[in-house]
Amino acid sequence: MGARPELISGLVVAVDAAFAGFDRDRPDAVFVSLDAFLNSRRAQLVNLASRHALPATFSNRDCAEIGGLMSYGSSLTDAFRQVGAYTGRILKGAKPADLPVVQASKFELVINAETARLLGLTVPDKLLVAADEVIE
Repeated sequence: MGARPELISGLVVAVDAAFAGFDRDRPDAVFVSLDAFLNSRRAQLVNLASRHALPATFSNRDCAEIGGLMSYGSSLTDAFRQVGAYTGRILKGAKPADLPVVQASKFELVINAETARLLGLTVPDKLLVAADEVIE
């Protein structure tokens, strides 16, 4: 059963209102940690950050790829690899309850240099060198 349309509509309006409030409060930047709903609205979030000239960092690299300033979060590629390893162990007879809980161990930093230029920001060389990917 899917979410009710009026609930989704209300959440979309709340996201718009939150960014409109940033015009009044003028934070230096914002970090957006994506959940299932916000991940489905990532283009809206990136567009709102751009429209309000707000440096935004996201937990998902997809956001930096579509125009967000940067992302820092666990590597989805590594997470999928871990899922595959777990699946293999279960298919070989391991009981899921006996497997250890694994936390993300690989994180990635992606910087969108074009967005930084549009925002009038200079990204320090040390940060550019440390990034896993710099999008020009």
